[in-house]
Amino acid sequence: MNRIDKLFRDKSENILSIYFTAGYPSLEDTLPIMKAIEAAGADIIEVGIPYSDPIADGPTIQESNMVALANGMSMKKLFSQLEHMRNEVSIPVILMGYLNPVVQYGVERFCQKCHEVGVDGVILPDLPMQQYIREYKAIFDQYGLRNTFLISPQTSEARIREIDEHSDGFIYMVSSASITGAKKGITEEQIAYFERIRNMGLSNPRLIGFGISDRVGFQTASAYAHGAIIGSAFIRILSDSEHLEQGIKDYIQRVIND
Repeated sequence: MNRIDKLFRDKSENILSIYFTAGYPSLEDTLPIMKAIEAAGADIIEVGIPYSDPIADGPTIQESNMVALANGMSMKKLFSQLEHMRNEVSIPVILMGYLNPVVQYGVERFCQKCHEVGVDGVILPDLPMQQYIREYKAIFDQYGLRNTFLISPQTSEARIREIDEHSDGFIYMVSSASITGAKKGITEEQIAYFERIRNMGLSNPRLIGFGISDRVGFQTASAYAHGAIIGSAFIRILSDSEHLEQGIKDYIQRVIND
């Protein structure tokens, strides 16, 4: 069974997914950070594929992309870092990035490498759903990869139901129309959106991301969905920690524990 499917089968609430950019802050930090995320108690690891034009991301993630690329990170390097990760990491691992680097690498080659190293799913925010269904879904299915689509407060009900029909794994609920890391705190308007989606009775689990940075945000998101995704706030921890492993542990423990 795919690890993402198993996770949502076995755990229905308070799921914490942590995003970071591969190759940041240093080139060889990717696997050590993944191990520390799991050891600290998170449920899913999202590894960002650095890209030169991360349009949906705020300044924190944009800077991490630029640093990772300057460090020498590439798709080839990332897969070499992940080659033996399943000897040390057991929770679901998702690669998140933009379509262009995947197409340049070769979509089937990318999916095959994901399968070989033990990646469970992919999030490509700029991949159009119809293109995915028409050109890529069969390849993803062949290599056992779960594909996650994003929805936002502006996404129509018809579109959300179409995404739900063609999704597997989970649905990524973007909490607002802003870029990543742009806001702190959750507004009443966002709560109304969370409630609206919850009341739709979708078949796929939902994780809320963008603007989640602390325990209060995580608890609030988890009250309306199956859990939350933290990215920019975690990358700031990587930037500020003198000792990565301890900084990661302390931060994640603050998020998930009273």
